[in-house]
Amino acid sequence: MVTYPGLAQRAHAMAASFVVDSPDVTYTSDFIEAQYTYNTTLVCQEEGTTKVKPCSTKLIFRTERHVPKLGVMLVGWGGNNGTTVTAAVLANQLGLSWMTKTGTKHANYYGSLLQASTVSLGTGPSGEVYIPFRDLLPMVHPNDIVFDGWDISCLNLADAMQRAEVLDWSLQQQLRPLMEGLKPRPGIYSPEFIAANQEKRADNVLTGTKAEQVAQIRHDIRDFKNSSGVAKVIVLWTANTERFCDVHPGVNDTAAHLLQAIERGLEMSPSTLYAVASILEGCAYINGSPQNTFVPGAVELAVQRGVFIAGDDFKSGQTKLKSVLVDFLVSSGLKPVSIVSYNHLGNNDGHNLSAPAQFRSKEVSKSSVVDDMVQSNPVLYGPGERPDHCVVIKYVPYVGDSKRALDEYTSEIALGGTNTIVVHNTCEDSLLAAPIILDLVILAELCQRIRVGVAGETEPQPLHSVLSLLSFLCKAPLVPQGTPVVNALFRQRAALENFFRACVGLPPQNHMLLEYKTQQPWGCAKHPCPTSTPAWPAPLQKKASHMNGFLGPPEDNEPMFPGLGVGHAR
Repeated sequence: MVTYPGLAQRAHAMAASFVVDSPDVTYTSDFIEAQYTYNTTLVCQEEGTTKVKPCSTKLIFRTERHVPKLGVMLVGWGGNNGTTVTAAVLANQLGLSWMTKTGTKHANYYGSLLQASTVSLGTGPSGEVYIPFRDLLPMVHPNDIVFDGWDISCLNLADAMQRAEVLDWSLQQQLRPLMEGLKPRPGIYSPEFIAANQEKRADNVLTGTKAEQVAQIRHDIRDFKNSSGVAKVIVLWTANTERFCDVHPGVNDTAAHLLQAIERGLEMSPSTLYAVASILEGCAYINGSPQNTFVPGAVELAVQRGVFIAGDDFKSGQTKLKSVLVDFLVSSGLKPVSIVSYNHLGNNDGHNLSAPAQFRSKEVSKSSVVDDMVQSNPVLYGPGERPDHCVVIKYVPYVGDSKRALDEYTSEIALGGTNTIVVHNTCEDSLLAAPIILDLVILAELCQRIRVGVAGETEPQPLHSVLSLLSFLCKAPLVPQGTPVVNALFRQRAALENFFRACVGLPPQNHMLLEYKTQQPWGCAKHPCPTSTPAWPAPLQKKASHMNGFLGPPEDNEPMFPGLGVGHAR
């Protein structure tokens, strides 16, 4: 295990990329504190009249500025997603390039919301000014994450990467010396929860009772934390989709019953056992698959312990597109009446999903994505009315990780007409999922450093343990009980962006640009900032090191070889 003693000093030496000039925002060496007015509307019925009342609440957002060294433990480290995300971080740390039949490729984080998308700070002399999303607040940089994890397969990560057949061979050749010393820890294997076709991979499994397995996972988390020198550990499930677990009173319906059931050896899915172990160790746990890992007892345990949980199921390809297209259709006044989604894929995920019980978990996750958009338009849909929605997944070994998704959207339009949109989408499954894994763990860590409170009433408090803020990245968002579920992609992104804007005292991004829409210009349209004022971040350099909301000096831009930031060599 190699650590980086200079990491903290390097972060503190960097200059902030922007400063909010407002009496409501305070910067100290430890915190960014913003006083923020949250505006909403309350709708009620009074004597047959719909009354809409604007409401405002004064809040305090307090964000800890110190960025810790982050460790991430992946359940399924030796799978397609686990090997790909590890390889991606290594390739980016070292600035690797490799030749393909279409030319030279360079390591990047395309597909990452934080690393490869931007947000608007506001309007400057030449129009809107954009910065990378990662620069809104101090965040962990993916190059500095230390990885470890479990897998039921004993292959080292180099051999597992080769088995996955995701990355170009010339890139694999460069990464092999760095990954062949990385070996997953033994994982929990319950054959009744995954497809029988996975048995031949299960040669690296934990034995003992369920209580003993949970104790071993807890020991592994502590061992990794101590040996790697990380300050925080986040655990993320990126292993096989499990069948749904029945919720039984007295077994998994409360936190107490759940812990008792583990001691008694009652039926419990591996993903829930990992979740319990993580929560008991105070580590955030993220579920990247569609099964119901978070039974009521697991949610209650997380709330009792004040530990973040988030999920479910990475939103990367077909479903992400669906959450955009259906929102577009319904928002345009068109009425989707039939949505048919067909997939075929040939990786191990597809092999596991060829079993009916595991497919059912995925079908539920994929099918619920349109619900909130349909319910938002009672003009188009009556009570209980919704589109016909069919999801099909087939296993075709030849296509490997290159999943094919075919969708047909049929909508009713004016005067009895119909409109049909057919989409063919080839998704490089793990290459889409890997940046999402990085975004999830980085955002979860950042949220651990944010406190929110009502001004004058309470000290700022941590966010709810069910971290619904990460819904943008999940097919079936886990939300606190009684919270509306939002699946529309751009509403999810706006919620995330505006929350972080609030943390630095910036108003929500509403895109009105009113100052440019009146006959008499005002505001920025009338009095643009002087061009001599150095108010805007400098243009981004291709090789600049952007981390934690700061822009590093040139001497800090070298890859941190030989550390590699990846751990658990055996």
